[in-house]
Amino acid sequence: MTELHNKDEFLNALTNSGIQVMMFTAFWCPDCMYIKPFLPEIEEQFSDLQFYSLNRDHCMDIAIEYEVMGIPSFICFKDGKEISRFVSTLRKTKEEIEAFLNQTIESEKEIC
Repeated sequence: MTELHNKDEFLNALTNSGIQVMMFTAFWCPDCMYIKPFLPEIEEQFSDLQFYSLNRDHCMDIAIEYEVMGIPSFICFKDGKEISRFVSTLRKTKEEIEAFLNQTIESEKEIC
């Protein structure tokens, strides 16, 4: 997972082709630490997607712009536009993240 540090890096990542998965996180967040061990497996399972992490505290301008106050949260983009989101203050399980990503992929297949 590539870590993004500022809005310029974020905007640059959005210019890549395919689907970008932005994960908003923070080092102090226990729910973020809960999902950390299985994130590499999810990245491998969804290898067609590009995964990025943003520390919400360091990228507060982006979090505010996309209304991300709860973490961990995920927003998917394609062609620079938001296509799906899994944003809440609740802990996310591996199965919930996988279901969210599968639903995002299926929705994009229907559009094409």
